Amino acid sequence: MQTNDHKTRDYSSVLNQRYGAHGSRERAQFDEEAYAFYTSQILLDARKNAHLTQQELASRIGVDKSYISRIEKGITVPSVATFYRIVSALGLTVELSPAL
Repeated sequence: MQTNDHKTRDYSSVLNQRYGAHGSRERAQFDEEAYAFYTSQILLDARKNAHLTQQELASRIGVDKSYISRIEKGITVPSVATFYRIVSALGLTVELSPAL
């Protein structure tokens, strides 16, 4: 088991060493998996905050409960259209702003 040695690190360097530089195939795969996980956690937290079950959310957007489960586990990445349907069903909005 790896433990935290409490040393400050430049995590860009850590990611470069472990997964390769930006633009490499390995890094692109890692980034995709990280984005899928991040999206899954946002949607899971939002669903729980809305006090909805997976089945209730699935019914609201017209999909199977198993599809919501796969999204929340980071196995499936929803299309942009489905993401917006989920967000809307949860009573939320998405705001896009210029990157700084």
